[in-house]
Amino acid sequence: MNEQQQRHQQHATTTATTRQNSAATVTVLGLGPMGQAMTRVLLAAGHPVTVWNRTAGRADGVVADGATLAATPGEAVEASDLVLLSLTDYPAMYDVLDGATASLAGRTLVNLSSDTPDRTREAAAWAAGHGAAFLTGGVMVPAPMVGTEAGFVYYSGPAEVLESHRATLALLGAPKHLGEDPGLAQMMYQAQLTVFLTTLSALMHATAMLGTAGLKAAETLPELLSFTDSIGAILRANEETPGAALDAGEHPGALSTVTMMGATSDHIVETSASIGLDLALPLAVQAHYRHAIENGHGSDNWTRIIDSVRKAG
Repeated sequence: MNEQQQRHQQHATTTATTRQNSAATVTVLGLGPMGQAMTRVLLAAGHPVTVWNRTAGRADGVVADGATLAATPGEAVEASDLVLLSLTDYPAMYDVLDGATASLAGRTLVNLSSDTPDRTREAAAWAAGHGAAFLTGGVMVPAPMVGTEAGFVYYSGPAEVLESHRATLALLGAPKHLGEDPGLAQMMYQAQLTVFLTTLSALMHATAMLGTAGLKAAETLPELLSFTDSIGAILRANEETPGAALDAGEHPGALSTVTMMGATSDHIVETSASIGLDLALPLAVQAHYRHAIENGHGSDNWTRIIDSVRKAG
């Protein structure tokens, strides 16, 4: 090896060492598909990762990739200043960490589990009571997309806490901070999933409807998905800034009135009933339009149905 090659090798070694030293250890509690995906992304970026899972065997894959398996949650917490939780819900956090509360002081907990906004606020207070900083997080992509350009994560809680760990958290997906209230990220997460889950139910209802006419899902679902993809463009075409009219309390009915959309919802209910489908979803939709019509808003834009959503019953 000549002198120039030696200098290059020394520089590469120094760079790798510097990177390893600057890449802080991260702890991941919970190794479902999401927890495993986050662990692998962090390892690939050079972060030492300590993991724990109630069923230890789930750690085998990430341990083979370089993660360190802790024997207890307390040991896992003590390994890192940044602790990521990917659990079933928020009560699981207490189950996991109740025996490790003495180790929480001075650390940052980032709970990426799903639950209600109120439970996230309670969790933030609980963490503060044990001397830990707390961020609520909502990962808005499935596990295979964690760490990709398409990935993004909503956060709420102290902005300075997010900023202190932004470089690490950005590896999982682009961080989007919604505000200081710990419940905001969970609220956005649940709002997004409201759209997602309702769409999934609608797709299955539509597929079942077409199936009664002898059409196979392999034929119809691609058509339905194509239409689903176009809904955003349709709504944007009708308003320069979607939501601006709603914020102003305006529901101009020049294009799609409550009466017109309500008649369509009636037809969907009638068709579904005639072919023996479950009516829960179409009846719920129909009720929104009927309430708006009963309240004298038939000539308003379909967005007027938000009134009955805001005031159930």
